[in-house]
Amino acid sequence: MIRNFFKVVFRNLLRNKGFSAINIIGLAVGMAAAILILLWIQDEKSYDGFHENKGRIYEVWNRVPFDGKIACWNTVSALTARAVEKDLPEIERAVRVNSNDNFLFSVGDKKIMKSGITVDTGFLQMFSFPMLKGNPSTALNDLHSVVLTEKTAKSLFGNEEAMGKIIKIENRDNFTVTGILKDLPGNTRFDFEYLLPWSSLKYRVEGDLGWNDNSTPTYVMLKSNVNYATIAPKIKELKQHYNDEAKTMKWELFIYPLSRWRLYSSFTNGVEDNGGRSTFVKIFSIIAGLILLIACINFMNLSTARSEKRAKEVGIRKVVGAKKSSLISQFIGESVFIAFLAGIVAIIIVLISLPSYNQLTDKKLFINFGSIYTWIAFIGFILFTGLLAGSYPAFFLSSFQPVKVLKGTFNKVNALVTPRKALVVLQFTCATILIICTIIVKQQIDYARDRETGYNKDNLVYHFMTGDIPKNYTLIKNELIESGIAKSVTKTNSPLTERWSNGWGQSWEGKDPNDQTSFDRYLSDEGLGATAGLQFIQGRDFDLKKFPTDSTGLIVNESSLKVMKFKDPLGKVVNDLGIDWHIVGVIKDFILTSPYEPTRPILICGAKSSFMTFKVMQIKLNGKNATTKNLKNVEAIFRKYNPDYPFEYKFIDDAYAKKFDNEQRQGTLAALFAGLTIFISCLGLFGLATYMAESRIKEIGVRKVLGASVTSITTLLSKDFVKLVIISFLIAAPLSYWSMYKWLQDYQYRVSIHWWVFAVACFLSVAIAILTVSYQSIRAALVNPVKSLRKE
Repeated sequence: MIRNFFKVVFRNLLRNKGFSAINIIGLAVGMAAAILILLWIQDEKSYDGFHENKGRIYEVWNRVPFDGKIACWNTVSALTARAVEKDLPEIERAVRVNSNDNFLFSVGDKKIMKSGITVDTGFLQMFSFPMLKGNPSTALNDLHSVVLTEKTAKSLFGNEEAMGKIIKIENRDNFTVTGILKDLPGNTRFDFEYLLPWSSLKYRVEGDLGWNDNSTPTYVMLKSNVNYATIAPKIKELKQHYNDEAKTMKWELFIYPLSRWRLYSSFTNGVEDNGGRSTFVKIFSIIAGLILLIACINFMNLSTARSEKRAKEVGIRKVVGAKKSSLISQFIGESVFIAFLAGIVAIIIVLISLPSYNQLTDKKLFINFGSIYTWIAFIGFILFTGLLAGSYPAFFLSSFQPVKVLKGTFNKVNALVTPRKALVVLQFTCATILIICTIIVKQQIDYARDRETGYNKDNLVYHFMTGDIPKNYTLIKNELIESGIAKSVTKTNSPLTERWSNGWGQSWEGKDPNDQTSFDRYLSDEGLGATAGLQFIQGRDFDLKKFPTDSTGLIVNESSLKVMKFKDPLGKVVNDLGIDWHIVGVIKDFILTSPYEPTRPILICGAKSSFMTFKVMQIKLNGKNATTKNLKNVEAIFRKYNPDYPFEYKFIDDAYAKKFDNEQRQGTLAALFAGLTIFISCLGLFGLATYMAESRIKEIGVRKVLGASVTSITTLLSKDFVKLVIISFLIAAPLSYWSMYKWLQDYQYRVSIHWWVFAVACFLSVAIAILTVSYQSIRAALVNPVKSLRKE
């Protein structure tokens, strides 16, 4: 029986090579697309899931009311970690993580900049990063210990043993390598090349501001017998350590579980809103299901399109005693076998496309062929696809009645509604939705990209204040300007595209006692306006040579002025963290953070700031010179005054462009999947066109004998498909409008949904349908009526 089954399957495949190829390719493309999406989803859901204590690890968050709303953020005071360990016996340990630092690592003559984090000693006991060498319990106990990743150790020591070796950091202190970690997996929120103990922070210039400085990521691990409900109310009470203002603000701390860090971490008015990346996981899960369903629909359409050729086979089998159940088993078996062949092709497609797909998604996805679970999942996926694709054809073909089949009267061609038509409508509904969504996503990206930034990005680069740059800053600045390489130079606390400080509690004359506005803070010495091309509407830029008091000067933007309500702001005093700043200028709003959000109030403070330090050097290159020549000359000057450190610059326009990466990636993926959906849908439409042409061949012959032209017959056969596509559009339009409307609500600065988007989508759908069916329609219209009517 099995031998006979395979004979029948192979004969059917070889007898109908064209249909077989389309069936296998359609299923393979659909399966490959679904596999790629499922790999992405699996990676998103697995973030930090490899930690042994993942069920007990939480992040400490702040929840504070501001301006009638409740804000949440995931950094707290650096003092919080020791407080929770002392005040809450339910906490097994707490660790702090200092933000990534780029330090110079020196081993002999080799000098390399490395990015890492500073952590409490219990970090490697809380988080299960695989350690190749060293003891995770003691590796960070010593003040001068350092833990490296395997890749970092190799870059510093080559193939030599790294354990116990000495590394000089920032040309100051010697650190001993006490541990080697396996290179970090791609599915973790942490990104570092080295770990330093928290105690090493005492060598840094900057410190923290006690309980008022909420800038430190902090993680806690509950004891094994403690649950969230027990500890949550006690965490809130830690506000007792804050100042009196915080106590009266209903300020509270809460802990957030590791399992929700990646996909959620999105709050609206103090409550988790199920937004964040989980939205995209849900969307792409639906897309994966739809693409696979559409591929299976193609199989159904193409299988039933050949029903007339298989009908006599079914009739004869039934006449000689075959039962319906055996026929169903045979047809489902055939579909599973075809799905198996398609699955092999799909894996080949996935392996070929994975490098490009990883580049597109910015991931390191792979298929672990060494795991038995991979093979179980693959076999299950094939069986599911084969059963889904073969179910309708199996029941459809096996239901033929032998008497009607052998008389040739079993088929109803001109039925108003048929399963095949419904399936094509479903296919093109999905395709049209994706077309509309792709257009609107691109519009949103372009809308934000074209938004006026408020500053001039051209020829603007920045370099971090590494090594000897701080002490030689004036010399570097003067040489850059005097040599004509740069037009202007300034130093700031952060790049122009990033916010590294914000806070509330400022005071000024006439301030509303209930005002709790949070301001973004920025630090500059002088010449920021000229360097960045900021637009002053009142007052002037900082100029420490003419006005030494500008060290306590303040430049505010329009949004800040609206909050402060000064009619004549120049000279007005604003107190922030104990310093009286006097306003010397007002600038137009500029985009400091997200181009998708409204601009926020910004305070640009003078050089006397005690709570921010200069970490970035901003350089406006001379546009009259070639960029490559400018950079080469800048590098020479930097090497002259900072010889031990590499020259690592970044263009502001490149940094700004990165703000669109996430949306750009979503748009590209949507366009890719839309294209695949259209391609697979066209195969389904081709199948139905084939079926219709095959079923109406005698009708076409009669019409030609009676004088019908090729054009009229082509129109006759094509108009039915156009109707199906228009029905699909009528279904897709409201669904896509609703989904895009909901998606756009996440952006305060967003595009409107225009009617022409739907008109374009409708036109494209109809055009694609006509192009797809025209081949079969014209081919059927050109058939010699003598051949089509010969059997009569």
